[in-house]
Amino acid sequence: MANSKRALFQRRRMRVRSKLRKMGNGKPRLSVHRSSKNISAQIIDDTRGVTLAAASSLEAALGMIGRNNIEAAAKVGAAIAERAKSAGIEDVVFDRGGYLFHGKVKSLADAAREGGLKF
Repeated sequence: MANSKRALFQRRRMRVRSKLRKMGNGKPRLSVHRSSKNISAQIIDDTRGVTLAAASSLEAALGMIGRNNIEAAAKVGAAIAERAKSAGIEDVVFDRGGYLFHGKVKSLADAAREGGLKF
């Protein structure tokens, strides 16, 4: 089957990322990854290929290990915003990947915005 669920997801993810490259103007990218058990976010500088900051629900400090819900996503969003500020990053472009912008992804984005990130 040529258009499997995974293949469609990959196409959607690459379509989103290519649009971000065109309009990002060299800003770092806030990339979200969501699995069935956890959620994570990283701020990536694509020009150098370096991760500048990262946060995940797998971290014991957040107290959300093995939880993938809206509350965990909000804590990860707040943590990534705090780490970005300490790294001197304010403006990013939001890369939702192939995920729809609602639920957990939206919660993470809203918490990051409240924490001071601009996108």
